[in-house]
Amino acid sequence: MAERPEDLNLPNAVITRIIKDSLPDGVAVAKEARSAIAKAASVFVLYTTSTANSLAQKNKKKTVSAQDVFNAMKEMEFEKFIEPLQESLEVHRKSQQNKKEQKEAKAKAKKAEEEKTPDMPEEESSEVTVMDTSEADKENGDQEAG
Repeated sequence: MAERPEDLNLPNAVITRIIKDSLPDGVAVAKEARSAIAKAASVFVLYTTSTANSLAQKNKKKTVSAQDVFNAMKEMEFEKFIEPLQESLEVHRKSQQNKKEQKEAKAKAKKAEEEKTPDMPEEESSEVTVMDTSEADKENGDQEAG
């Protein structure tokens, strides 16, 4: 848990970016207003988290799931946020899946490239060693016979 109340605030840069993205160009927001919005957003997140956690505990779960958050939004009477939140979650999941697939494809390509070009020096040195041994045996055999 946070030691100071300020630790519970959302980062100012994130709040500023959200505000900028939400308002038309040319609209200025005072520093005090940004601070008030940041505090309100933090309270909202904490309240939602607390409500979702309570719902999870009622269902004898230790992990808060997305469904718990959706149910918390409904319980808090913020039903109109549920659908956009579900859409955002789906976009996030697809993004994560794409990243995972790209990483796997990259690893697969790297592995295929490594298999395609094996280390030649090791194979050559082992073949040379085998040939040298057999030639040495022939020479030893010829010397023993003679």
